[in-house]
Amino acid sequence: MVTCMSMLLLAAAVIPADLPTFQRDVSPAILTARPCDAKHWRQIEPAVHHLALEHADRLAALDDDARTATLAKFAGFIDGVRKKAAGRPVLASGRTVIGLLDPATGLGPKEVTTITEAYGGTTQVFKKDEDGETLDSVADAFLSAIRSATAGPTPTTVVVLGHGLPTEIQSYHIRFERVADALIEGAARRGSGKEVDLRDVVLICDDCFSADFSINLLGCIEARCRDRDLTLASLPVCIAGTNRDRFGIADVGEKFVPHFWKDVIELYYVRRPRPEAIVLRNFFENVDNMMYGYGRAPIMEGTAITGWRLVDPALVQDPVVFVPLDAAEVADLRTILGLDADAPLPRWLDIG
Repeated sequence: MVTCMSMLLLAAAVIPADLPTFQRDVSPAILTARPCDAKHWRQIEPAVHHLALEHADRLAALDDDARTATLAKFAGFIDGVRKKAAGRPVLASGRTVIGLLDPATGLGPKEVTTITEAYGGTTQVFKKDEDGETLDSVADAFLSAIRSATAGPTPTTVVVLGHGLPTEIQSYHIRFERVADALIEGAARRGSGKEVDLRDVVLICDDCFSADFSINLLGCIEARCRDRDLTLASLPVCIAGTNRDRFGIADVGEKFVPHFWKDVIELYYVRRPRPEAIVLRNFFENVDNMMYGYGRAPIMEGTAITGWRLVDPALVQDPVVFVPLDAAEVADLRTILGLDADAPLPRWLDIG
């Protein structure tokens, strides 16, 4: 008889919990089944790994060939969702950008306003720096702005720069449940109290554990809508400056500049020519590529980079983008996994 514990042990054996072991023991077979250039693979490999971990019990029940084929389908599925989501605007004309900046560092509103205005957007930036303001009052104003924005028709991007924990925006002690409630309440107001559609909302967090916070937030939105009998038309997009269990790193001097947002400004404000708009592709391809060198050193052959070696794991952030899945995409993933048509699956996907 196969016990639950034995299945867990088998799942752990076939899908290693750590990415380096997955890269060594599993990735070569996936790439044989579905060839991919090295640069692109390194951008989606962590997403394939995490999707495999989520469904390790299903994968453990397959033989080696079927498991590899399923993992190759995971990679294809992620690529398909990336392609579809690539053109989603993040900073663009007609978007409202709501910023929340850490109160105890050298971050100023221009870290958000300048780049937003360069792309034709408007801004509201919140930071505790006035007499009489408290962390609570700024947090309340920030959440009120989110609530108002999602109640209206204007596409919205939220940018959080500072300190974070898996369960909260640490700079202002804002738990993920409060952010979820603000998003839901605003969107439900627009949806006549019956529907929550957050497809035009992008949340960017550049702080520690931002992927963990995003996952908690997305799960909470799903659960709250289900509990309140609200139709969830779409989750928001979440862009995390750090992957799971990762600290965010910043340059600390006259200004406190988180690495992720610093690279966004370098690529899409300082460098010319600028694109017409900053879209998701710019994050999961270009920003991700620029950040790959943090904590790693290139392996050179002549003038060509042939690979990378890990130098300081603590500096590796590996940002990640989470996008909402529509009903057809959820159905496709169920088919890949061999699940029943009504089997519950998250309505979001890590696309690298």
